[in-house]
Amino acid sequence: MPTLKPGLIGRASLRVGEEHTAPQIGSGRVHVLATPVMINLMEAAALDAVEHLLPAGHQSLGIHLDVSHVAATPVGMEVRVSAEVVEVTGNRITFRVEAHDEMDLIGEGTHQRVVVDVGRFDKRIQKKLAGKPRP
Repeated sequence: MPTLKPGLIGRASLRVGEEHTAPQIGSGRVHVLATPVMINLMEAAALDAVEHLLPAGHQSLGIHLDVSHVAATPVGMEVRVSAEVVEVTGNRITFRVEAHDEMDLIGEGTHQRVVVDVGRFDKRIQKKLAGKPRP
C-alpha cells in the first residue's frame, strides 16, 4: 500500500460528558473520562489518518494497543487525540498515539492496525459462525 507511509496524522476530539465517564461505561466509579473512551478516540484518530487512503473494498482493523492513561479528565473538558503513522510493514500499520485534555497529556502509547480485504474477512466470519456450536 504505497499511499500509507510514516508521517500521516489523524485526529479525533471529544467534549467529555457524563456518558463518557467511568461509571457510565462500567470501568470504574470516579466521574472522569473512562479509559475505554480514551482508547476509542485513539482508534478513531488512527482511522482518520489512513482509512481514506485504503483501496476500495479494504479497511483497517485494530489488533494491538499498548497505552497508558496517565491523567484524569473531568466532565466538561475537551480531549484531543492524535495518531501518527510511524511504521508500515506489509498490511500492518503502527501508530504513535497521544491524548491531551485542556491541561495535560492524559494518555499515550502505540496502536497497531491491519488492513484487510472486507470480502475475504466477511467470508471468514461467516465460516466461523457456521461452525459455531449451538447451545
